[in-house]
Order: sequence, then structure tokens, then C-alpha cells
Amino acid sequence: MEPGEHIKYLARDGRLLADAAAEAGTDAQVPTCPGWRVHDLLLHTGRVHRWATEFVAEGHTTPHAPGAEPDLDGDQLIEWFREGHGLLVAALSSAPADLVCWTFMPAPTPLAFWARRQAHETGIHRVDAEAALGASPAPMGAEFAVDGIDELLTGFHAGGRSKVRSDVPRVLRVRATDTDAVWTVRISGQPPHTERTEGGEQAPADCELSGTAELLQLTLWNRLPLDSVTLTGDPALARLWRETSAIVS
Repeated sequence: MEPGEHIKYLARDGRLLADAAAEAGTDAQVPTCPGWRVHDLLLHTGRVHRWATEFVAEGHTTPHAPGAEPDLDGDQLIEWFREGHGLLVAALSSAPADLVCWTFMPAPTPLAFWARRQAHETGIHRVDAEAALGASPAPMGAEFAVDGIDELLTGFHAGGRSKVRSDVPRVLRVRATDTDAVWTVRISGQPPHTERTEGGEQAPADCELSGTAELLQLTLWNRLPLDSVTLTGDPALARLWRETSAIVS
């Protein structure tokens, strides 16, 4: 996917997140993020948006932490979130293709990295806001979901911070039934190594998760239970993923 496509998803999902948060209210519990209220969800995502905007708009080439949490709640917090989301969309939309700034995962360009990362950050948390409302998530789209699975498996969990490890080497397969995308995740004592193929025959895996790309994306991000997709093979490997794959910001 190109940066412009990611920015469109970012713009859409940020609006949906804010709308769901406003309807649910900032005191509502977020069942997909145990212990969080909508208040916490807005603070987290809003701080990430403003943090990303600083790199894109100001061209920082070294990392720094997000800014302090504002002392806001209710309608004021929602408006603060909307403002920061708008600033991020504007910064990415106006950024040059040869943008130079800090990133934290491999990508073709810094612009491609930040557009993709913030689109998926916002998309997952949009689902969280809808869960707080008690609503079914708005459709994600197969292409966007496949891209999100790619980022999760070949980006986040390719690095040393991934806690998905096994003393005995295991193979987890992820198969999107509405596309040709198939991921083979080799889990060992080192960071997982993922290869993506487009259909065809693969060597046997210890466990396979299959379903639509959207269901797989939400299941791999632990936003849906494992029984939301079809599991074949050893369920212990799927549980290992569930128990160790959380991304801590």
C-alpha cells in the first residue's frame, strides 16, 4: 500500500474512533483493553498521534518520548483527540516524499513508515472504541487487514523486543481465506522469523490459524478470541501467541 492509501485509512478511522468515544462516553470500559476506560484510550492514541506528528512535521532524527498527558476528560478530551488527529493527517498529507526523520521499523521511506504505523495504530484503537460502545467494528477491508498482518508479523515481531519465543522450534501458519496471503512464522529462542507467500502448497505447520484477513488481524492483535478463526493443529502454539504477543507501547 502507498502512503496516500494509509493516510486515507488514518483519516477515516480517527474520525470513527472519536465518534464512538463520544457516544460511549469517556468513563466507558474498553473490553478489548482490560483495565482501560475510553479516557485512557483517547489519551494513549492522542499522545501517539502528536508524538508522530513531531517527527513528521519537524524532522527529528533521534527518538524522544511522547509529551505529557493533558489533564482533560469528557468533551474536552475528545476535542483534544480530534485536534491531534487532524494535525497528524495534515502533517503526513503535506510531507515530502523524501522526508527524513527517525523511525523504529524498516520501511521504504520515513513517510511510508509513519503513514502505515499510524494508520494501523488508529485502526486497531478504533476497534477498541467501538467495543466500548458495544458495537460491531466497522469493516476494515481485506487489503488493509493484510497490510496490518504484514506489519505485525514482519515488523513488530521480527525485532528483539518480541516476547514470542519457544525453547523448541515451532511453526505457526496464518492463512487469509479471502486473499492469497499466507504467512509462515518460525518461532524459536530467537525473535520470530516470518515469510509471506501467495497461496500454493506449504510445508506442514504445528498450528494454523485461518479466516478472513480482517478476523485474523483482530485475532492476532488479541482483539478477538481465538475461536473467531479456524484453528488446526496444536492449540498450545496459538495460546503461546495469545499470551506473549502483546505490543507494549
